[in-house]
Amino acid sequence: MSRKILLEVKNLKQYFPLGRKSVVKAVDDVSFHIYEGETFGLVGESGSGKSTTGRTIIRLYDPTGGEVIFDDKVISDKKLPKDDKVYVNKHMQMIFQDPMACLNPRMTVMDIIAEGLDIHGLCKSKEERTQRVYELLRTVGLNEQHANRYPHEFSGGQRQRIGIARALAVEPKFIIADEPISALDVSIQAQVVNLLRKLQKENGLTYLFIAHDLSMVKYISDRIGVMHKGKLVELASSDDLYENPLHPYTKSLLSAIPLPDPDYEKTRERIKYDPSIHDYSTESPEWVEIRPGHFIYGSKSELANYEKELSAKCLMYINKKPYLISRYGFLNLFKIFL
Repeated sequence: MSRKILLEVKNLKQYFPLGRKSVVKAVDDVSFHIYEGETFGLVGESGSGKSTTGRTIIRLYDPTGGEVIFDDKVISDKKLPKDDKVYVNKHMQMIFQDPMACLNPRMTVMDIIAEGLDIHGLCKSKEERTQRVYELLRTVGLNEQHANRYPHEFSGGQRQRIGIARALAVEPKFIIADEPISALDVSIQAQVVNLLRKLQKENGLTYLFIAHDLSMVKYISDRIGVMHKGKLVELASSDDLYENPLHPYTKSLLSAIPLPDPDYEKTRERIKYDPSIHDYSTESPEWVEIRPGHFIYGSKSELANYEKELSAKCLMYINKKPYLISRYGFLNLFKIFL
C-alpha cells in the first residue's frame, strides 16, 4: 500500500532582488515531498535557505517559481481561492525559532492561543473557548494559571510551549518547526522534542523540522534533506544519511557533531568543505536518485564517483559478514545492503 504524500514541493525558487541587476537565490530549484505522518528534517548552515523554504511553503513569501502542493491542492499560486486559503491557514501551522516572533506582548496567553479558534469559529461559546485553551496548556505541560499572564513573564522554554499550543489550537495536519530548539538549553531541548514526538503519535501530525543540530534531527526525523546555498544537495532516510553520506558537504556536517567521549574528541578531525571541488563549467549538475530513496545533487562524473564509493562500502560490508553470502547469495545481499 503506497503512502499518501501530504506535501509536495516541485522546483521551488525564492529570489530576492539585490539592486537593479543582481538577485539573491535564497532557494534555488528545490524539490522534495513529505509523507503523511512522517517527520522530514531539513538541515544546513546559517544562510543555506532552510527557513526561507519553510516560510515560502506556508505562504509568508510568494514563491518566485515552482509549485507547492498541499493535500492535493496547489497553494503556491498568488491568487489562491478563498476556500483554499482558509484550508491552508487552518491545516498548516508554524512554530518559530524565536517564540516572541509569534507571541503578541500586549495579549495574554489566553488570547494568543485562542486567536486561531476565534478566526476559524471553532468555539461556540466563551466557556468552550476557555476550556479549549486550558486543555491545550495542559497538553504542552503548562497549567491553567498561566492563561492570564503575558509572554514576558515566561522563560524561553515556556514561551516555546505556548507557541506550540498556539499552533495546535486549530488542529492542523502539518506543522513547520523552524529551529524550535536552537535558543534553548539542552534539557529543555529534549523536553520540547519529546513533546513534539508525543503529539505526533497522538494526533497523527506531519512535521517539517528545520534545525542546525544533526544529532537532534536524526533523533526525530524519518528522512533528512541537506541544504547548501539554496540547493538541496542530498536527501535520504535518517539512518542511510548517517551511515552512507555521499556529498562532501554532508560529510562535513556529520564530522562536526560532537560525541560525549573525551578521548575521541581530542583526536577528532573535522572535514572541511571546499565548494571549489565542484566543477560545473563543463558538466551541468543534476538531482538524481542514486539508489532507492537516496537522492544527491552532482554532475555525471561526481555521480560516477558516488556509485564507486557505494560499491566499495558494499564490498567492505560483505568482507565483514562472509557468512551472509552463503545464506542470501551475492545479488540478494547487494539488494539488502542497498
